[in-house]
Amino acid sequence: MSMTFADLALAPELLSALAEEGYAHPTPIQAGSIPMLLEGRDLLGMAQTGTGKTASFALPLLHRLAMTPRPAPKGGARVLVLAPTRELVSQIADGFTGFGRHFKPSITTIFGGVSPFHQINALKEGVDIIVATPGRLLDLITQGACDLSQLEALVLDEADQMLDMGFAKPIERIVATLPAARQTVLFSATMPKSITTLAESLLRDPARVEITPPSTTVERIEQSVMFVDAADKKAALLELLRTPGMGQAVVFTLQKNIANEVCAFITEAGITAEALHGNKSQGQRERALEAFRCGAAQVLVATDIAARGIDVDTVTHVFNHDLPSLPESYVHRIGRTGRAGRTGFAITLCDAEQRAWLHDVEREIGRPLDVQADHPWHSEAARNSTMRAPVLGGGPVKQVKPQKKRERKVWTEEEKNAAREAAKAAKA
Repeated sequence: MSMTFADLALAPELLSALAEEGYAHPTPIQAGSIPMLLEGRDLLGMAQTGTGKTASFALPLLHRLAMTPRPAPKGGARVLVLAPTRELVSQIADGFTGFGRHFKPSITTIFGGVSPFHQINALKEGVDIIVATPGRLLDLITQGACDLSQLEALVLDEADQMLDMGFAKPIERIVATLPAARQTVLFSATMPKSITTLAESLLRDPARVEITPPSTTVERIEQSVMFVDAADKKAALLELLRTPGMGQAVVFTLQKNIANEVCAFITEAGITAEALHGNKSQGQRERALEAFRCGAAQVLVATDIAARGIDVDTVTHVFNHDLPSLPESYVHRIGRTGRAGRTGFAITLCDAEQRAWLHDVEREIGRPLDVQADHPWHSEAARNSTMRAPVLGGGPVKQVKPQKKRERKVWTEEEKNAAREAAKAAKA
Protein backbone atom coordinates (compact mmCIF):
# COMPACT_ATOMS: atom_id res chain seq x y z
CA MET A 1 0.00 0.00 0.00
CA SER A 2 1.49 3.36 -1.05
CA MET A 3 2.33 6.06 1.47
CA THR A 4 -0.12 8.92 2.00
CA PHE A 5 0.51 12.41 3.35
CA ALA A 6 -1.50 11.42 6.42
CA ASP A 7 1.16 8.76 7.15
CA LEU A 8 3.76 11.54 7.48
CA ALA A 9 2.02 12.99 10.57
CA LEU A 10 1.94 16.52 9.19
CA ALA A 11 0.00 19.26 10.98
CA PRO A 12 -3.80 19.00 10.46
CA GLU A 13 -3.87 22.40 8.73
CA LEU A 14 -1.42 21.11 6.11
CA LEU A 15 -3.31 17.88 5.55
CA SER A 16 -6.50 19.89 4.97
CA ALA A 17 -4.77 22.09 2.40
CA LEU A 18 -3.30 19.05 0.62
CA ALA A 19 -6.71 17.36 0.49
CA GLU A 20 -8.27 20.50 -0.97
CA GLU A 21 -5.61 20.49 -3.70
CA GLY A 22 -6.30 16.82 -4.42
CA TYR A 23 -2.91 15.61 -3.18
CA ALA A 24 -3.09 12.28 -1.34
CA HIS A 25 0.23 10.53 -2.04
CA PRO A 26 3.69 12.11 -1.85
CA THR A 27 6.05 11.86 -4.81
CA PRO A 28 9.27 9.87 -4.26
CA ILE A 29 11.34 12.96 -3.45
CA GLN A 30 8.67 14.10 -0.98
CA ALA A 31 8.38 10.68 0.65
CA GLY A 32 12.15 10.53 1.07
CA SER A 33 12.72 14.11 2.22
CA ILE A 34 9.80 15.06 4.45
CA PRO A 35 10.44 12.49 7.25
CA MET A 36 14.12 13.52 7.42
CA LEU A 37 13.27 17.19 7.60
CA LEU A 38 10.57 16.64 10.21
CA GLU A 39 13.31 15.08 12.36
CA GLY A 40 15.28 18.32 12.04
CA ARG A 41 18.11 16.87 9.96
CA ASP A 42 20.06 18.72 7.29
CA LEU A 43 19.35 17.34 3.83
CA LEU A 44 20.85 17.14 0.36
CA GLY A 45 18.07 16.40 -2.13
CA MET A 46 18.68 15.35 -5.73
CA ALA A 47 15.74 14.94 -8.10
CA GLN A 48 14.63 15.68 -11.61
CA THR A 49 12.87 18.96 -12.19
CA GLY A 50 9.08 18.73 -11.97
CA THR A 51 9.04 16.03 -9.29
CA GLY A 52 7.65 18.11 -6.43
CA LYS A 53 10.76 19.50 -4.75
CA THR A 54 9.01 22.64 -3.45
CA ALA A 55 6.56 20.64 -1.33
CA SER A 56 9.48 18.49 -0.12
CA PHE A 57 10.83 21.38 1.91
CA ALA A 58 7.77 23.65 2.19
CA LEU A 59 5.58 21.10 4.01
CA PRO A 60 8.03 20.18 6.82
CA LEU A 61 9.01 23.83 7.33
CA LEU A 62 5.37 24.89 7.50
CA HIS A 63 4.80 22.03 9.96
CA ARG A 64 7.55 23.53 12.16
CA LEU A 65 5.89 26.95 12.06
CA ALA A 66 2.42 25.53 12.78
CA MET A 67 3.55 23.38 15.71
CA THR A 68 5.85 25.99 17.31
CA PRO A 69 4.06 29.33 16.86
CA ARG A 70 6.06 32.35 17.99
CA PRO A 71 6.53 35.94 16.81
CA ALA A 72 8.95 36.31 13.93
CA PRO A 73 12.19 38.14 14.85
CA LYS A 74 11.97 41.87 14.04
CA GLY A 75 13.87 42.71 10.90
CA GLY A 76 14.31 39.06 10.04
CA ALA A 77 12.61 35.71 9.57
CA ARG A 78 12.35 32.18 10.92
CA VAL A 79 12.81 30.52 7.50
CA LEU A 80 14.84 31.64 4.48
CA VAL A 81 14.62 30.12 1.01
CA LEU A 82 17.11 31.23 -1.65
CA ALA A 83 16.38 30.67 -5.35
CA PRO A 84 18.11 31.87 -8.53
CA THR A 85 15.37 33.82 -10.36
CA ARG A 86 12.47 36.11 -9.59
CA GLU A 87 10.09 33.73 -11.30
CA LEU A 88 11.15 30.81 -9.13
CA VAL A 89 11.00 32.98 -5.99
CA SER A 90 7.38 33.87 -6.79
CA GLN A 91 6.52 30.26 -7.56
CA ILE A 92 7.98 29.00 -4.27
CA ALA A 93 6.20 31.73 -2.30
CA ASP A 94 2.92 30.75 -3.94
CA GLY A 95 3.56 27.16 -2.84
CA PHE A 96 4.08 28.20 0.79
CA THR A 97 0.95 30.37 0.65
CA GLY A 98 -1.18 27.58 -0.77
CA PHE A 99 -0.02 24.88 1.63
CA GLY A 100 -0.20 27.24 4.61
CA ARG A 101 -3.61 28.70 3.82
CA HIS A 102 -5.22 27.48 7.05
CA PHE A 103 -2.80 29.14 9.46
CA LYS A 104 -1.50 31.92 7.19
CA PRO A 105 2.22 32.31 7.94
CA SER A 106 3.65 35.70 6.98
CA ILE A 107 5.66 35.47 3.77
CA THR A 108 7.61 38.06 1.81
CA THR A 109 9.52 37.84 -1.46
CA ILE A 110 12.77 39.70 -2.03
CA PHE A 111 14.32 40.13 -5.47
CA GLY A 112 15.77 42.81 -7.73
CA GLY A 113 14.14 44.69 -10.57
CA VAL A 114 11.65 46.43 -8.28
CA SER A 115 11.88 49.08 -5.58
CA PRO A 116 13.11 47.69 -2.24
CA PHE A 117 10.71 50.00 -0.33
CA HIS A 118 7.94 47.46 0.27
CA GLN A 119 10.45 44.68 0.94
CA ILE A 120 12.14 46.74 3.67
CA ASN A 121 8.78 47.65 5.22
CA ALA A 122 7.71 44.00 5.28
CA LEU A 123 10.86 43.05 7.15
CA LYS A 124 10.56 45.68 9.89
CA GLU A 125 8.10 43.68 12.00
CA GLY A 126 9.60 40.35 10.95
CA VAL A 127 8.12 37.59 8.82
CA ASP A 128 7.87 33.82 9.15
CA ILE A 129 9.29 33.09 5.69
CA ILE A 130 11.53 35.00 3.29
CA VAL A 131 11.89 33.71 -0.27
CA ALA A 132 14.64 35.64 -2.03
CA THR A 133 17.26 35.87 -4.73
CA PRO A 134 20.75 36.16 -3.21
CA GLY A 135 21.74 39.50 -4.76
CA ARG A 136 18.90 41.68 -3.47
CA LEU A 137 18.84 39.94 -0.08
CA LEU A 138 22.55 40.63 0.40
CA ASP A 139 21.94 44.29 -0.48
CA LEU A 140 19.31 44.55 2.29
CA ILE A 141 21.57 42.79 4.80
CA THR A 142 24.42 45.17 3.94
CA GLN A 143 22.10 48.17 4.39
CA GLY A 144 21.07 46.89 7.83
CA ALA A 145 17.48 46.37 6.67
CA CYS A 146 17.55 42.59 7.27
CA ASP A 147 18.86 40.70 10.31
CA LEU A 148 18.94 36.91 9.99
CA SER A 149 20.78 36.18 13.23
CA GLN A 150 17.75 34.29 14.62
CA LEU A 151 17.01 32.21 11.54
CA GLU A 152 15.88 28.63 12.19
CA ALA A 153 16.08 27.08 8.71
CA LEU A 154 17.83 27.80 5.40
CA VAL A 155 16.88 26.29 2.02
CA LEU A 156 18.91 26.60 -1.18
CA ASP A 157 16.70 25.58 -4.10
CA GLU A 158 18.19 24.96 -7.56
CA ALA A 159 21.59 25.43 -6.00
CA ASP A 160 23.46 24.43 -9.14
CA GLN A 161 21.87 27.22 -11.15
CA MET A 162 22.63 29.77 -8.44
CA LEU A 163 26.30 28.84 -8.66
CA ASP A 164 26.18 28.95 -12.48
CA MET A 165 24.75 32.48 -12.22
CA GLY A 166 27.63 33.67 -10.06
CA PHE A 167 25.86 33.65 -6.69
CA ALA A 168 28.58 31.70 -4.85
CA LYS A 169 30.05 34.79 -3.14
CA PRO A 170 26.68 36.36 -2.20
CA ILE A 171 25.54 33.02 -0.74
CA GLU A 172 28.78 32.76 1.24
CA ARG A 173 28.30 36.28 2.64
CA ILE A 174 24.63 35.64 3.50
CA VAL A 175 25.46 32.36 5.28
CA ALA A 176 28.12 34.17 7.32
CA THR A 177 25.33 36.23 8.95
CA LEU A 178 23.25 33.18 9.94
CA PRO A 179 23.35 31.31 13.26
CA ALA A 180 25.34 28.07 13.24
CA ALA A 181 22.48 26.25 15.00
CA ARG A 182 20.04 26.00 12.11
CA GLN A 183 18.57 23.40 9.78
CA THR A 184 19.98 23.60 6.25
CA VAL A 185 18.45 22.07 3.13
CA LEU A 186 20.03 22.00 -0.31
CA PHE A 187 18.10 20.91 -3.40
CA SER A 188 19.53 20.52 -6.88
CA ALA A 189 18.68 18.65 -10.06
CA THR A 190 22.33 18.17 -11.03
CA MET A 191 25.40 17.34 -8.97
CA PRO A 192 28.51 19.06 -10.36
CA LYS A 193 31.62 19.24 -8.18
CA SER A 194 30.71 22.78 -7.12
CA ILE A 195 27.53 21.50 -5.45
CA THR A 196 29.47 18.81 -3.59
CA THR A 197 31.82 21.50 -2.28
CA LEU A 198 28.93 23.76 -1.27
CA ALA A 199 27.10 20.92 0.48
CA GLU A 200 30.21 19.99 2.46
CA SER A 201 30.60 23.59 3.66
CA LEU A 202 26.94 24.11 4.65
CA LEU A 203 25.44 20.80 5.74
CA ARG A 204 26.03 18.92 8.97
CA ASP A 205 25.71 15.14 8.78
CA PRO A 206 23.04 15.47 6.11
CA ALA A 207 20.53 12.90 5.00
CA ARG A 208 20.82 12.37 1.26
CA VAL A 209 17.78 11.70 -0.89
CA GLU A 210 18.52 10.98 -4.54
CA ILE A 211 15.58 9.87 -6.63
CA THR A 212 17.35 9.61 -9.99
CA PRO A 213 20.97 9.96 -11.06
CA PRO A 214 22.02 13.59 -11.57
CA SER A 215 21.23 15.15 -14.95
CA THR A 216 19.02 12.32 -16.25
CA THR A 217 15.93 13.51 -18.10
CA VAL A 218 12.34 12.77 -17.27
CA GLU A 219 11.51 9.44 -18.89
CA ARG A 220 8.00 10.38 -19.98
CA ILE A 221 9.28 13.21 -22.21
CA GLU A 222 9.72 12.18 -25.85
CA GLN A 223 12.89 13.88 -27.10
CA SER A 224 13.99 14.43 -30.68
CA VAL A 225 16.18 16.65 -32.85
CA MET A 226 15.66 18.26 -36.26
CA PHE A 227 18.79 19.27 -38.18
CA VAL A 228 18.08 22.55 -39.96
CA ASP A 229 20.02 25.52 -41.30
CA ALA A 230 19.97 28.55 -39.01
CA ALA A 231 18.00 30.58 -41.56
CA ASP A 232 15.20 27.99 -41.58
CA LYS A 233 14.68 27.71 -37.83
CA LYS A 234 11.80 30.15 -37.47
CA ALA A 235 9.89 28.63 -40.39
CA ALA A 236 10.37 25.11 -39.04
CA LEU A 237 9.29 26.22 -35.58
CA LEU A 238 6.15 27.88 -36.91
CA GLU A 239 5.14 24.70 -38.72
CA LEU A 240 5.69 22.68 -35.54
CA LEU A 241 3.53 25.10 -33.54
CA ARG A 242 0.74 24.62 -36.09
CA THR A 243 0.70 20.84 -35.54
CA PRO A 244 -2.86 19.62 -34.80
CA GLY A 245 -3.36 18.97 -31.11
CA MET A 246 -0.55 21.32 -30.07
CA GLY A 247 -1.15 22.61 -26.56
CA GLN A 248 0.88 25.28 -24.82
CA ALA A 249 4.58 25.43 -25.63
CA VAL A 250 7.76 26.98 -24.30
CA VAL A 251 10.37 28.00 -26.89
CA PHE A 252 13.93 28.50 -25.63
CA THR A 253 16.42 30.78 -27.35
CA LEU A 254 20.03 31.50 -26.54
CA GLN A 255 19.83 35.29 -26.63
CA LYS A 256 17.33 37.95 -25.60
CA ASN A 257 17.13 39.60 -29.04
CA ILE A 258 16.43 36.24 -30.66
CA ALA A 259 13.60 35.67 -28.17
CA ASN A 260 12.05 38.98 -29.25
CA GLU A 261 12.48 38.14 -32.94
CA VAL A 262 10.94 34.68 -32.61
CA CYS A 263 8.05 36.01 -30.52
CA ALA A 264 7.30 38.72 -33.11
CA PHE A 265 7.55 36.21 -35.98
CA ILE A 266 5.06 33.72 -34.58
CA THR A 267 2.73 36.50 -33.35
CA GLU A 268 2.57 37.94 -36.87
CA ALA A 269 1.65 34.43 -38.05
CA GLY A 270 -1.43 34.48 -35.79
CA ILE A 271 -0.16 32.52 -32.75
CA THR A 272 -0.48 34.23 -29.36
CA ALA A 273 2.94 34.51 -27.75
CA GLU A 274 4.83 36.33 -25.02
CA ALA A 275 8.58 36.87 -24.62
CA LEU A 276 10.37 36.45 -21.29
CA HIS A 277 14.01 37.40 -20.68
CA GLY A 278 16.29 39.48 -18.48
CA ASN A 279 15.77 42.76 -20.36
CA LYS A 280 12.09 42.77 -19.41
CA SER A 281 11.00 44.74 -16.35
CA GLN A 282 9.59 42.82 -13.42
CA GLY A 283 6.09 43.96 -14.33
CA GLN A 284 6.51 42.82 -17.93
CA ARG A 285 7.84 39.44 -16.80
CA GLU A 286 4.94 38.91 -14.40
CA ARG A 287 2.38 39.88 -17.07
CA ALA A 288 3.98 37.52 -19.61
CA LEU A 289 3.92 34.62 -17.16
CA GLU A 290 0.35 35.35 -16.10
CA ALA A 291 -0.81 35.45 -19.74
CA PHE A 292 0.84 32.09 -20.30
CA ARG A 293 -0.47 30.52 -17.09
CA CYS A 294 -4.07 31.56 -17.75
CA GLY A 295 -3.92 30.40 -21.38
CA ALA A 296 -4.15 33.84 -22.99
CA ALA A 297 -0.79 33.09 -24.65
CA GLN A 298 -0.23 29.73 -26.31
CA VAL A 299 3.55 30.14 -26.52
CA LEU A 300 6.18 31.54 -24.17
CA VAL A 301 9.48 32.41 -25.86
CA ALA A 302 12.21 32.61 -23.26
CA THR A 303 15.90 32.53 -22.53
CA ASP A 304 17.27 30.21 -19.84
CA ILE A 305 15.93 32.60 -17.21
CA ALA A 306 12.75 30.50 -17.47
CA ALA A 307 14.40 27.08 -17.55
CA ARG A 308 13.51 26.45 -13.90
CA GLY A 309 10.88 29.04 -13.08
CA ILE A 310 7.82 27.85 -15.00
CA ASP A 311 5.40 25.38 -13.46
CA VAL A 312 2.45 25.16 -15.87
CA ASP A 313 0.88 21.71 -16.07
CA THR A 314 -0.66 22.35 -19.50
CA VAL A 315 2.69 22.71 -21.32
CA THR A 316 2.75 19.88 -23.86
CA HIS A 317 5.85 20.86 -25.83
CA VAL A 318 9.26 22.41 -25.31
CA PHE A 319 11.13 23.62 -28.39
CA ASN A 320 14.81 24.46 -28.33
CA HIS A 321 15.12 27.08 -31.05
CA ASP A 322 18.75 27.19 -29.90
CA LEU A 323 20.66 24.60 -27.92
CA PRO A 324 21.96 25.75 -24.53
CA SER A 325 25.68 26.36 -24.12
CA LEU A 326 25.61 24.39 -20.84
CA PRO A 327 24.35 20.82 -21.37
CA GLU A 328 22.77 20.56 -17.93
CA SER A 329 20.49 23.47 -18.87
CA TYR A 330 18.87 21.17 -21.45
CA VAL A 331 17.60 18.96 -18.62
CA HIS A 332 15.93 21.90 -16.90
CA ARG A 333 14.50 23.30 -20.12
CA ILE A 334 12.69 20.14 -21.13
CA GLY A 335 11.44 19.72 -17.57
CA ARG A 336 8.91 22.48 -18.31
CA THR A 337 6.78 19.78 -19.98
CA GLY A 338 5.77 16.32 -18.82
CA ARG A 339 4.64 17.71 -15.46
CA ALA A 340 2.03 16.31 -13.08
CA GLY A 341 2.37 12.83 -14.58
CA ARG A 342 1.63 13.92 -18.14
CA THR A 343 3.53 12.98 -21.30
CA GLY A 344 5.59 15.76 -22.84
CA PHE A 345 7.50 16.41 -26.05
CA ALA A 346 10.86 18.16 -26.46
CA ILE A 347 12.09 19.00 -29.97
CA THR A 348 15.46 20.60 -30.62
CA LEU A 349 16.35 22.55 -33.77
CA CYS A 350 20.08 22.09 -34.38
CA ASP A 351 22.10 24.01 -36.97
CA ALA A 352 25.68 23.36 -38.05
CA GLU A 353 27.15 25.91 -35.66
CA GLN A 354 25.50 24.34 -32.58
CA ARG A 355 26.19 20.71 -33.53
CA ALA A 356 28.98 20.48 -30.94
CA TRP A 357 26.54 21.51 -28.20
CA LEU A 358 24.24 18.68 -29.23
CA HIS A 359 27.11 16.24 -28.66
CA ASP A 360 27.48 17.69 -25.14
CA VAL A 361 23.74 17.31 -24.44
CA GLU A 362 23.72 13.69 -25.62
CA ARG A 363 26.68 12.89 -23.37
CA GLU A 364 24.85 14.56 -20.49
CA ILE A 365 21.65 12.52 -20.89
CA GLY A 366 23.48 9.31 -21.81
CA ARG A 367 21.89 8.68 -25.20
CA PRO A 368 21.47 10.24 -28.66
CA LEU A 369 18.29 12.15 -29.44
CA ASP A 370 15.92 10.63 -31.98
CA VAL A 371 16.39 12.32 -35.36
CA GLN A 372 13.40 13.70 -37.28
CA ALA A 373 14.57 13.85 -40.91
CA ASP A 374 11.24 13.69 -42.75
CA HIS A 375 10.58 17.42 -43.08
CA PRO A 376 11.26 20.11 -45.71
CA TRP A 377 14.09 21.80 -43.81
CA HIS A 378 16.32 18.81 -43.12
CA SER A 379 20.01 19.72 -43.45
CA GLU A 380 22.64 17.02 -43.86
CA ALA A 381 25.27 19.76 -43.55
CA ALA A 382 24.03 20.51 -40.04
CA ARG A 383 23.78 16.82 -39.18
CA ASN A 384 27.36 16.11 -40.25
CA SER A 385 28.91 19.39 -39.09
CA THR A 386 32.27 19.25 -37.33
CA MET A 387 32.36 22.95 -36.46
CA ARG A 388 33.49 23.94 -33.02
CA ALA A 389 30.86 25.36 -30.70
CA PRO A 390 30.23 29.11 -31.11
CA VAL A 391 31.83 31.65 -28.82
CA LEU A 392 28.94 33.36 -27.00
CA GLY A 393 28.53 36.94 -28.11
CA GLY A 394 31.09 36.53 -30.85
CA GLY A 395 29.14 34.81 -33.61
CA PRO A 396 30.52 31.87 -35.57
CA VAL A 397 34.03 30.70 -34.93
CA LYS A 398 36.29 32.12 -37.62
CA GLN A 399 39.26 30.28 -38.98
CA VAL A 400 42.30 32.55 -38.65
CA LYS A 401 45.02 32.12 -41.24
CA PRO A 402 48.43 31.61 -39.64
CA GLN A 403 50.75 34.52 -40.23
CA LYS A 404 54.11 33.95 -41.83
CA LYS A 405 56.91 34.07 -39.35
CA ARG A 406 58.99 37.19 -39.87
CA GLU A 407 62.70 36.61 -40.18
CA ARG A 408 64.79 38.51 -37.68
CA LYS A 409 67.40 40.81 -39.26
CA VAL A 410 70.98 40.22 -38.13
CA TRP A 411 72.96 43.49 -37.97
CA THR A 412 76.67 43.64 -38.83
CA GLU A 413 79.00 45.86 -36.81
CA GLU A 414 79.35 48.24 -39.79
CA GLU A 415 75.58 48.65 -40.00
CA LYS A 416 75.31 49.27 -36.26
CA ASN A 417 78.03 51.99 -36.42
CA ALA A 418 76.35 53.59 -39.42
CA ALA A 419 73.03 53.70 -37.56
CA ARG A 420 74.66 55.33 -34.53
CA GLU A 421 76.28 58.00 -36.69
CA ALA A 422 72.98 58.69 -38.42
CA ALA A 423 71.24 59.10 -35.05
CA LYS A 424 73.91 61.55 -33.87
CA ALA A 425 73.61 63.56 -37.05
CA ALA A 426 69.83 63.73 -36.65
CA LYS A 427 70.14 65.10 -33.09
CA ALA A 428 72.67 67.71 -34.20
